[in-house]
Amino acid sequence: MNFNEVKELISIVDASSFKNFELTLDNCNVKMSKTGSAPAAPSVPVETITLSSAPAQGVTVPAASPLPAKEEVKTESVTEEKEDKSGNIVKAPLVGTFYESPGPGKPVYAPVGAKVKKGDVLCIIEAMKIMNEVVSEFDGEIKEVFVQNEQLVEYGQPLFRIG
Repeated sequence: MNFNEVKELISIVDASSFKNFELTLDNCNVKMSKTGSAPAAPSVPVETITLSSAPAQGVTVPAASPLPAKEEVKTESVTEEKEDKSGNIVKAPLVGTFYESPGPGKPVYAPVGAKVKKGDVLCIIEAMKIMNEVVSEFDGEIKEVFVQNEQLVEYGQPLFRIG
């Protein structure tokens, strides 16, 4: 963000009814709070808007749009809870980068719906330039993959659900 974009953002927030505002854009973090001589109002939760890889000049801050989005998320999570979540969870045995296939353009080791047996390779986790194969400890079908290709995973983080 350049200086003029920050000035424009300040004027937009100043004209709004927001008391607190936070914007994270790539490596830039902007926090604004309105204070004045008026008596203190009850605290209002801070709205956090995170944008990535979007041009800063196209940033608009709609005042009423966050509520419907939150309702949609609640609806989706209720739907997900009704689904069958039984099965065995395969967790990351180490910290590293998750790879779903042996290389770019190669078939995925364990896509959703694939039948796997104990000992089958599910993915690769790269740690310190060493490719570590993660093998299945269970027989069954891949019901869910919890991470995306090339995502950093932590030790013990769920990777797959096998049912």
